[in-house]
This record gives sequence, structure tokens and C-alpha cells, in this order.
Amino acid sequence: MVNANVETVQFGSMPIQFSVEFRRRKHIGITVKPDLSVHVAAPEGTPLSDVRARVKRRGPWILRQIDRFQQYRPAPTPRQYLNGETHRYLGRQYRLKIVAGDEPRVRLVGRYVEVVANQPKVVTEVRGLVEGWYRAHARAIFEKRLEVRLSGLRGFAGLNPPLLVRRLKTRWGSCSKAGRVLLNTELVQAPVECIDYVIVHELCHLKLPDHSPAFFRLLARCMPDWRRRKEKLESIRL
Repeated sequence: MVNANVETVQFGSMPIQFSVEFRRRKHIGITVKPDLSVHVAAPEGTPLSDVRARVKRRGPWILRQIDRFQQYRPAPTPRQYLNGETHRYLGRQYRLKIVAGDEPRVRLVGRYVEVVANQPKVVTEVRGLVEGWYRAHARAIFEKRLEVRLSGLRGFAGLNPPLLVRRLKTRWGSCSKAGRVLLNTELVQAPVECIDYVIVHELCHLKLPDHSPAFFRLLARCMPDWRRRKEKLESIRL
């Protein structure tokens, strides 16, 4: 066996980078690892052009595997809902400020998320107020961004997909066969440009439900810098 070489093939508008090792084996094997790396093991003497051709043929499967692993991000540290805890909203960090009051509410005050609670030391009450605030703001912001993005997309005239907003465990959004767009409430913590990326990604699925080269061509036409936005979203630990 020789040291692994790193190669890249273009699958539609999506580059697939992979490492390749030549071993004493009969067939070419392709593995996608949880860290999103792609590894190829090929029989000794196999032309590199054959390896690249095999990776390209397996492009749809490779991208499906990468997408599946991306959906399962490491679980964040459970929220404690205590004074000083960091929370995000539209990409900015805020500190939780919990005070006692007769009229429960949540609002942004400077760099704080101020929570007025009847029982400020009862975590369940504070959590309920904060989560309710996030849900309400997520719905309003997602509806606005969906309207903005739809109005600027060529070829999407007349589309008005129903929008569902709920907390999801493993993904930022999805698009149902019935044409409904579902977005994760947690997405409201990300910058607007990342929210727009998820929305446009799901809108493209209204036309092309898979992750074929045609899908990525459509996504690139609708949002030329989608890779940058995607990488930024993946770098944020919410």
C-alpha cells in the first residue's frame, strides 16, 4: 500500500474531494466517513482516471451520505437558563438577564436577552418564556425572508409554499412532497445570510427533490455563493 493521494472531481457544480490508496484488493471501494471525508481504496495498478470516473459515477450516493452526516451535529451543551448564559439571535451573542416582575415578557435590551418572570429562579418558567420568544420571532423572520427570496428568484413565480416552523433535532429545514417548507426554530439564531441559504436550498427542492447535479446547478444559479453561506452555518455551534 502506498500513501494516500488527495484528488478532486467535479460533480455538476459540486466538487468532491477524496483520498485514494492503492492496495492488494479486487475492486474499488468508496467510504464516506462521519467527518465528511471521502476515502477510496483501489486495486494496485488501477489507473487514476478509472478511480476518478468511479467517484464521479457514485457522486449522487456520496453527496447523500455527506448530507446525512451533516444533519447529525454534535449535541450542544444543554441550556441552563441562568443569568449570564449566552444565547444567539440572528448571528449575534446575547447574555441572559433574568429579573422578577408581574408581567412576564422577553425583549432585547442592548446585548442582553432580558427575561421578566414571575418566578425568575424557576428554570421551567424562564425556559418557556425564552423558547416562546424564539418561536414568535422565528416565524416572523422566516416568513419575511421567504417572501424576499421568492420575489428575487427567476423561474419561481407563482410559488407560495406553506411554511411550517418547529424545533427539529437533526436538520435546519426540509421540503415535503406536498410542497411545504419546514424550517427549524433554532435557525433564527444564525445570521440572516445563513437563514436565506437554507430557505433557497429548500425552495430548490420544490423543483428538484434530490441532490443531483441538476439540483446543485439550480442552487448555484439561485445563490452563487451558497457554499460560503453553508460553511458559515456549519461553523456556528448553537
